[in-house]
Amino acid sequence: MNRITFQYEKENIKELPASITQAIEKAVNQVLKDQKIEVLADIAVTITDNEGIKEINKNYREIHKETDVLSFPMLEYEKPGVIFAAPDDYEEGYLVLGDIVISYEKAYAQAEEYGHSPEREFAFLATHSTLHLLGYDHMTPEEEDVMIQKQELSLNNIGLCR
Repeated sequence: MNRITFQYEKENIKELPASITQAIEKAVNQVLKDQKIEVLADIAVTITDNEGIKEINKNYREIHKETDVLSFPMLEYEKPGVIFAAPDDYEEGYLVLGDIVISYEKAYAQAEEYGHSPEREFAFLATHSTLHLLGYDHMTPEEEDVMIQKQELSLNNIGLCR
């Protein structure tokens, strides 16, 4: 089983309900399965607030505003989803794919705005971010189409359709 660890960036942030952490885990595992990733993966999920993600966004991307999710891949890819890993990329038998940072405030607000459950929104953000950890991007319309298709496939496969 893949290793997905949760950490809470600020002292005032309580743990997410189990239904949401389970939705995130299911989403991440489903993306890895759908993309035929055959190694044990290690992904860290950090939960923060709008102020925390704004600070991270400023420090790492020089964008001075909050966002819903950030992805920090540990590997470089010649082709998205095709892993060529060195022994140094593994920790305790797990391939370290990277980090996902989610603003719980933004996720809850977007769930309400889009009229679906928080579980669906957190799963969507985790799906989107996991694809980034696998080298996918959405800088061009073609890349965006590929990501949308892959996101929908994984969300549908875990029963969290739109």
